[in-house]
Amino acid sequence: MQKRVRECEAKGISVLCGPEAILGGLADYSDDPSRFAIRSNDGQLPAVLSPLASDTVTSIVGFTELGSDGALYNAAAVFERGRVAGIYRKIHPAIRRSVYAAGSQIPVFRTGVLTFGAIICNDSNFPALAREIAAQGATVLFIPTNNGLPNERVSPRLNEAARDVDVALARENRIWIVRADVAGRNAKLTSYGSSEIVDPDGIVVQQAGILSTDLLIAEIEVIEVANPVKHRCQHSMGP
Repeated sequence: MQKRVRECEAKGISVLCGPEAILGGLADYSDDPSRFAIRSNDGQLPAVLSPLASDTVTSIVGFTELGSDGALYNAAAVFERGRVAGIYRKIHPAIRRSVYAAGSQIPVFRTGVLTFGAIICNDSNFPALAREIAAQGATVLFIPTNNGLPNERVSPRLNEAARDVDVALARENRIWIVRADVAGRNAKLTSYGSSEIVDPDGIVVQQAGILSTDLLIAEIEVIEVANPVKHRCQHSMGP
């Protein structure tokens, strides 16, 4: 991840989004769900993220959060200039069962003149969340995702379903959709990788290869009172 941040600095990319639970993996698949949990209320989280500090790149990093209430949350941190600018907690943790508690807030974030939101994986199946984020003035919606499934259940059709969702969200809300998925396989799990960037017209402008780790980049123009500013946003996916 640190290498990706340095690469983004060199390429003039201002926002980097990684997959869901990229730090430590999904607790739902762990024998010890709290093993990789990170506290967000006592300085532990910014300390863990410190290698990603950058003067020019804001990172969206998925992790398992240990809340002050003792619950685990599937979360994404917005890390900007060495500080945690905000956290989103997944509101719909899983389609079936999960060790994660549900979040309740739908914040938007700002870096420079870019206003953006973040939801996580299964949240994208609930259009009201995207509508609320768009209503708050977001230009981009980032969706950290982990579509890894047991090898006997995985199918490339999951990528098609994610694409249908992203196109619909983009068109309905007139915003950019940036999905960052994991890709690859191990002895138990496979993800074909649904990473993609969709413009407000619902056109897929960047799409990752099947089972491959890619860096996708899009240039997004933000207009503020006759002052157009272009941001380069990207997302990566890893094994």
